[in-house]
Amino acid sequence: MTLKRSTAQAIAGFGMDTITLAGPLEAKLAAMKDAGFSQVMLKANDLVGHLGGWQAAVRAVQDSGLRGTGFQVLRDFEGLSGHLHHYKVDIAKMMLEMCAALGCKVLLACSSTSAHASSDLDQIARDLRKLALLAIPHGIRIAYEGLSWGRTINEFTTAWDVVQRADCPNLGLGIDSYHIFAAKTPLDEIDYLDPSKIFLVQLADFMWQETKTFEERMATARTFRVFPGEGVHSEQLVDLVLRLDRLGYRGDYSFEVFNDDYVQMPLPFVAERARRSALWLAEEVLRCSVPLPNQMRLKTPG
Repeated sequence: MTLKRSTAQAIAGFGMDTITLAGPLEAKLAAMKDAGFSQVMLKANDLVGHLGGWQAAVRAVQDSGLRGTGFQVLRDFEGLSGHLHHYKVDIAKMMLEMCAALGCKVLLACSSTSAHASSDLDQIARDLRKLALLAIPHGIRIAYEGLSWGRTINEFTTAWDVVQRADCPNLGLGIDSYHIFAAKTPLDEIDYLDPSKIFLVQLADFMWQETKTFEERMATARTFRVFPGEGVHSEQLVDLVLRLDRLGYRGDYSFEVFNDDYVQMPLPFVAERARRSALWLAEEVLRCSVPLPNQMRLKTPG
């Protein structure tokens, strides 16, 4: 499949997450490449689940020509003590080694959901600073994301607080639209962020207006996200992207779409949906080029 160069250029700032697609890693990478994407967000299971071993998975990514947007996900790292803390430090070191082998410059760490974790923000900040210092020799930045069901940190506003407390140059924020919409965090809080400390933006929508409990947020996040432009939060998503653009964010956007239906569909079908979403954002929302067909419009011209 040959794509027009203009299409590839338009969506250069957008990438897909391997979690959205079914099948072996090589097939996922090929589907993304054929759809015109030039980058991919990778997860640890892509490597350790590869039949040839994780080094073979690294070679597959390198051979694909796709750039790694980032690597995920380190969970439940911060706020622990004693044996639990030392255990998580060992896990973090291995995650950083895999991230570096892929050539990824960002490791995503999400806020703790552990009942064993402290809720003290200063301790959380100290642990995140330690993680960031471990990443420095690898040339890796840590993007800290507030899960909308996190025990203490469940909004990007509180995540930003602890990032500032930690005060480490390679520690910043991971912004995920799903968690913002699920937690109903006011979007005008974006305006108070430092764009140079936003290391990754992940985009997704979903099909209902509210997720009233942490359990509902978790279930929706892990089974029924959809691509931007497909859900019921399109206006909020446009507001988010435009606020980030006005703020000065010029980094990557990755589609973090967990969807039980999509992993049962042929890879080209799903990758094409992602391509349409990326074009809508690049050409219609960010006004990079010409409008898309009406089915992907947020609004019709007035």
